[in-house]
Amino acid sequence: MCYNVEYIKRRAAELAERYKRFVKSEPDLWRPPGYQENMKGYFISGFSYPVLPFVTDDAIDYKQWGLIPSWVKDRQKAEELRRITLNAVGETVFEKPAYRTAIKTRRGILPVNGFYEWREFNKVKYPYLVSVKNEELFSLGCLYENWVDKSTGEILNTFSIITTPANPLMEQIHNLKKRMPLILKKEDEDRWCDPSLTNEQIQELIKPLDQDLLDAYTVSRDVNSARNNRDVEESVKMVEYPELPPLVK
Repeated sequence: MCYNVEYIKRRAAELAERYKRFVKSEPDLWRPPGYQENMKGYFISGFSYPVLPFVTDDAIDYKQWGLIPSWVKDRQKAEELRRITLNAVGETVFEKPAYRTAIKTRRGILPVNGFYEWREFNKVKYPYLVSVKNEELFSLGCLYENWVDKSTGEILNTFSIITTPANPLMEQIHNLKKRMPLILKKEDEDRWCDPSLTNEQIQELIKPLDQDLLDAYTVSRDVNSARNNRDVEESVKMVEYPELPPLVK
């Protein structure tokens, strides 16, 4: 699955340049109140429900990780549900009540620098940071929903990252559940966000990225525990483990 990402937040103008074909307004107009351009993002946990830059078919704005379907009635149920909607399984996304409406027309992109996954070896978990070769910033395929808290009128703009079966490289890294996030090629970003696609066209895009396009290396096991301060530069630095067999490509 994909519950932890790296996003070292860039200046709004730089993000707008990367996704300029989606931008319909000046960057200053889509930064949320209190947004700081120098915020760290070396290790971002979905379980903290962070608000992150998000790309849709006609804009860049900010959405909160942990999808809340529009039909959820109250805040308590919303908080319970969002713990299990950080990811949406691509093979069943057209069937599950939480996703089956959003997947048809509300698809978007979460820009990231990388994501973390764990490999188990001799009952020890080793963290890897995975990225796309030659891409400083790449796109995770997501779906999104807007939920209204009827007791307060507050609107929460939320999203979930879609996952696929692991490619051969990710099978070695995420060797227990063997899943990976949906990583979109640049040429597929526009299509993914297009709300007019048929179900069949959408399903064609939900597939694992070729392993040859990925880079992965081990990082400090300090990121294994939420008790540690993981949002530090050390979290993204390579750490070698002599006991760990190398990945086979």
